[in-house]
Amino acid sequence: MMANETFDSVTIKDVARLAGVSVATVSAVLNNKGTASARMKRRVEQAIARLDYRPDNFARSLKTGRSKVIGMVVPDVTNPFFTEIMAGLEGMARSHGYAVILSNSDEDPAREQENLDMLHARRVDGVVLACTSGHAGPDRVTRQRFPIVFVDRLPAAAGFSGRAVIVDNFSAAYEGTNLLIKLGHSKIAIIAGRLDLSVGLERANGFRKAMQEARLLVRESYFQEGDFRPDSGYRCGRALMQLSEPPTAIFSCNNSMTLGLMRALAEGRMGCPEQVSIVTFDDFPWTAYFQPQMTAIAQPAYEIGRQSMRMLLAVLEPDSAEAHEITEPVMILKAELRLRHSTAPLPTA
Repeated sequence: MMANETFDSVTIKDVARLAGVSVATVSAVLNNKGTASARMKRRVEQAIARLDYRPDNFARSLKTGRSKVIGMVVPDVTNPFFTEIMAGLEGMARSHGYAVILSNSDEDPAREQENLDMLHARRVDGVVLACTSGHAGPDRVTRQRFPIVFVDRLPAAAGFSGRAVIVDNFSAAYEGTNLLIKLGHSKIAIIAGRLDLSVGLERANGFRKAMQEARLLVRESYFQEGDFRPDSGYRCGRALMQLSEPPTAIFSCNNSMTLGLMRALAEGRMGCPEQVSIVTFDDFPWTAYFQPQMTAIAQPAYEIGRQSMRMLLAVLEPDSAEAHEITEPVMILKAELRLRHSTAPLPTA
């Protein structure tokens, strides 16, 4: 490109001039107002295509106070669970004319706050947040001047009163542990997630409740705390397999830790389910390709994303269908236990 080469921005007036219509008509077409005739709409669309016109969303946001952009902050963009939530959110957002900005906190509270500050500076209309353990709660977010919907996790602060779409983690963990108990296992271990996060604590409590009701001891050595990442699953799996009396069943509290656990089992040449049965939290297509195929607790991740956007729409667009349909600030979805081949009855011999 030549040093003195410049480009002139195409404006809405240029589109109106080429189409032979008023600026108001072009605006009506761009905003799907339905006031322009089919013939006028076609002329405007042809002019837009010919000029390669792109609306100045920043200028429009200054005028209307709305950017039609939603922010999303997740703690681990490499985890397919959050990718699936993003897909559900983005699909619902796009159908209502919103774009989405995704950012990653990497489980760092300071980085999470930087992301929220950045989204505020970019004038997003709302935020969907899977918060870190250090999140200060709704009061801090209120100062960011946009509505927020929490997903997957709730802030640690007591008395939560914000909006959220979550899964019934306690009941799901209780059901998964009960499956192992009904198969005859009593030496059952857990690879828990971080207990300073609501999801980690709820899953651990569901495990404890099932064990308590069956009058089974939760051995200290069988209670391994990871951090929802593969390396911690590997570390915890190795610790369990090196015990003088290793467990015959393991409840792993998320997909990433299960990856590390399976590596530890393979290195220790521990057969699954011949020597140890496994139930994992989270189910994705790749779990069906494991050998053996994994018994998993499937979270409705895509639906979490969809419902979080619907909850934002109920706030952003008071006249929308969502505003009339969503009446509760917290939506709790159910997980599904899917039986496959990584679980088996305790061998009698």
